[in-house]
Amino acid sequence: MGASAPAQADTKQARPTTLNVVAMGDSYASGTGAGDYKDGTGVPNGCWRSSNSYSETLVERMRAAGVSVSFKNVSCSGAATTNMITSFKGQPPQLKALTKDTDLVFLTIGTSDVDFAGYGAQCIAADCSGPAAQEMLSRMPRMGDYVLSLMIKIKAYSPKATIVLTGYGSQLTEGANAPGIPLDPICEPQYFSSQERIDGNAVARALDANLRHAAEHAGATFVSPYVDSVNLHPSFEGHSLCESTEPYYRGLEALAPGQEGMEAVLHLNASGQEALADLIQGEFVR
Repeated sequence: MGASAPAQADTKQARPTTLNVVAMGDSYASGTGAGDYKDGTGVPNGCWRSSNSYSETLVERMRAAGVSVSFKNVSCSGAATTNMITSFKGQPPQLKALTKDTDLVFLTIGTSDVDFAGYGAQCIAADCSGPAAQEMLSRMPRMGDYVLSLMIKIKAYSPKATIVLTGYGSQLTEGANAPGIPLDPICEPQYFSSQERIDGNAVARALDANLRHAAEHAGATFVSPYVDSVNLHPSFEGHSLCESTEPYYRGLEALAPGQEGMEAVLHLNASGQEALADLIQGEFVR
C-alpha cells in the first residue's frame, strides 16, 4: 500500500510501526449491498458497514501481511459531503475520526450530493433519460467542487495522510442483455429502457470524470472501475448488471425478503467490493 508503515529502525528497542487508517464516505464506502454487516450498523442504524467493504478487505490483507494497523471505519450509507462535518444517523461527524497521525484515508463520496440513488429509482419507476439525465449531468461540476473541498479539509486534519478516493463504475451495461443466461429482473425493459441505459452510463462517466478531476487537484490517489472515465478497467469489464452471470452490482434481488431493500440496489456486492480492493492494492504494489 502507498501509505505503508515506515521501515523500523535497526534496533532491538524499536517498536513496531502502526499504520493509522480511516475509512469514510457513503454507501459504496460502507459496503451497503455486500453483506456481513457490523453489529449495530444495519437496521435501524442504516449505515450498513460491511466486513466485505473494500477498506475492511484491505486492512485485513495488510494485517495478514504483518502490518500493524489501527483502523477506524466511520463510513455510512447515505452520507453526503456535508455529513462529514455534521452528525448523521446519530453518528458523530466523520471528520472527527481523523487526527494528525492518520496515515491513510479511504474515501468514497459524491453520489449523495447529486441524489444518484434518487436518479436510479427514477430509472426503475419511470423514465430517467433525456431531461432527467441532463439535469444530473448539470450537477456534476458542483459535486466535484464539494468533494475537492472535503479533501482539503481532510488534509487540514491529517496533513501527512494519503487520500485514496474511489469511483463508482458502471452499474448497468450500456448494451443489450447477455443472451441465454439467467439475469436479474432489473434487466427487463420495463425497468431500464435502451435509452435509459445509454443516458445512465453517460451520467456514471461524468460522475467519474468529476471525481477524477477533484482528486488530481487535491493531490489524492484516484482509483476507479473506469480506467479513464470512459472505458472500464479490464477487471470490471463484463461485470455490470445484465451482461454476466457474475455481476459486481446488486439488482432487484436486494428487494427480496430478508435482504437489505432498495438501499442496496445498484450497489457493489461482495465480489465487486473485493475487485475494487484489488484495484486499490494494485495502485500501490507494482
